[in-house]
Amino acid sequence: MKYSKLGSSGLSVSRICLGTMTWGTQNSQQDANEQIEYALSQGINFMDTAEMYAVPPTAETYGSTETIIGHWIAANPSRRDEFILTTKIAGNGLKYIRQGGDITGESIISSVDASLKRLQTDYIDLYQLHWPNRTSPHFAKHHPGKLKFTDVDITAQSAQMLEILQALDECVKAGKIRHFGLSDDTPWGINEYIRLSEKHNLVRVTSIQNEFSLLHSKDWPYLIENCVNADIAYLPWSPLAGGALTGKYIDGLRPSGSRWSTLQRNGLFRDTAQTNAAIKAYVEVAEKHGLTPAQLALAWCNQVDGVTSTIIGATSMDQLREDISAFELSLGESVLEDIASVQQQYPMPF
Repeated sequence: MKYSKLGSSGLSVSRICLGTMTWGTQNSQQDANEQIEYALSQGINFMDTAEMYAVPPTAETYGSTETIIGHWIAANPSRRDEFILTTKIAGNGLKYIRQGGDITGESIISSVDASLKRLQTDYIDLYQLHWPNRTSPHFAKHHPGKLKFTDVDITAQSAQMLEILQALDECVKAGKIRHFGLSDDTPWGINEYIRLSEKHNLVRVTSIQNEFSLLHSKDWPYLIENCVNADIAYLPWSPLAGGALTGKYIDGLRPSGSRWSTLQRNGLFRDTAQTNAAIKAYVEVAEKHGLTPAQLALAWCNQVDGVTSTIIGATSMDQLREDISAFELSLGESVLEDIASVQQQYPMPF
């Protein structure tokens, strides 16, 4: 296993981060235990979760993934320091989480305490804001005309961000969290948090995790360049585009138990004619070079300059083994040229 520095934190994290969002819906406690043990045995020391999980997010499954991880930690208390644990506070919009309200300083304090209780741990290594209070160009809102940045009250947003930073700083000083990161945010969000932390001598942002894959590479090059130069770890989530890049959804296929068969909130905006055509082209590239489609997509993501650690998730041990094996591969010039050719034809399928 290879490792990278997690931004300015000083922590060394595996190039693979174990995602957990299906634990509590598609996966049981036993499944989670098996995945954790296998990941640790392969040198993975990085695990990502969120208070909102499991997915699809519902009031009934809220907090269930953290609870499952907490059961493993409680059963293995001496092994807590074997991995770097991240979780996230949910943003606004979900009525059953803090009445759907914005992230505030008060909600940071209470949510950290609640996550610590569910996780049955004394500290969280990396605490992340799942999405910003302002509407960000993620989840199919990145195309021109979807947002109006000129309508945003930046002064009010900056004041909210300062309040959040102050609460995060308080949690760091209390030993409850060690570092904080962003998710589904932008270069302006990164830089405003840095500006505020420097101005007010508060905890500095360590990382950002955004959706990034062969089908959705909008963060390259501008946001990733920002991360590299500001010493911010870049953590791609959904490197398989919700499983689509495995090829299992081609031409409308919906395997029983798969995410798109049960979770249309993730399938709909990614499920386009362009996506279908692009995936077919990537499958052809993978077959030409003796790779599985998943290995092609994950190995490519791992080789993108500026990527720190890629978040993977699996609902079966066979999937997990295949995904982890992809990070042992090094894609040569010929396969990268074939990938680039497909990217030029389908630059942003969704």
